[in-house]
Amino acid sequence: MKLNQVTVPVLELKKAIDFYKILGLKLIVEAQPHYARFECPEGDSTFSLHQVPNLPTGEGVLLYFESDRLDAWVEELVQHGISFEHLPQDQPWLWREARLKDPDGNTLILYHAGENRKNPPWRIN
Repeated sequence: MKLNQVTVPVLELKKAIDFYKILGLKLIVEAQPHYARFECPEGDSTFSLHQVPNLPTGEGVLLYFESDRLDAWVEELVQHGISFEHLPQDQPWLWREARLKDPDGNTLILYHAGENRKNPPWRIN
């Protein structure tokens, strides 16, 4: 089995498209006014947006995007005016993470975990 895509609800599709393009995702489908799909710059996964009249309540979706060049990527995004809740920090689970919100309040975690992403020291064999 492969994960094909994750779809996130948004209120304003155009605003969300612009935001995710700044993050570095490649827009491959734009079906205004309700849907857009992106390719990730690496790997085979895709990411999509679906316009909704109301956002779900509660904690919502957490989106994780990994990069081997996390710190440089975050620096570039800051220079493009992207605000972060916190800049890259080493976490106890052996990942380095920065956190931000997209225009609709979805939490994004930009991170680097390397080998620890799938093989942390506490992995079950």
